[in-house]
Amino acid sequence: MIVYDRLKNEYCKTLSLLEKDIFGSDAWSEDDFKETMCCDYAYYLVAKDGDEVVGCAGLRNMCGDADITNVFVKKEYRRRGIAEEMLQKLMADSREIGARNFTLEVRSSNTAAINLYEKLGFRSEGVRPGFYDNPKEDALIYWIRQI
Repeated sequence: MIVYDRLKNEYCKTLSLLEKDIFGSDAWSEDDFKETMCCDYAYYLVAKDGDEVVGCAGLRNMCGDADITNVFVKKEYRRRGIAEEMLQKLMADSREIGARNFTLEVRSSNTAAINLYEKLGFRSEGVRPGFYDNPKEDALIYWIRQI
């Protein structure tokens, strides 16, 4: 059974290794995750299966606009609804601390993530040309806006 926990120091090394396995050189370091824990505007969830860390998603809430970052699930745990459930919980929890609008960037070739984000109600509002490296690729900008 998957459970979700707030980001803690004890998860940072595992998350950095897992993210590096998924994203390569664009991954956050252990110190990046630790520094994020100190930001009062950041809210991160970790997905766990027992004692095993299997995913993460976080956001930074700036005056009601929440920038979602670091969304990933371990390869062998994908297609089980973990990312969807984690994002729903992340957004619901962060609404309680003032987040109203949600944005994120996604590689233009990442159709699985794009499908998930659109299923959750995100809509494409622009492109950041050449945003990603390794390989160089455009980022699609997605938003959920509360009207």
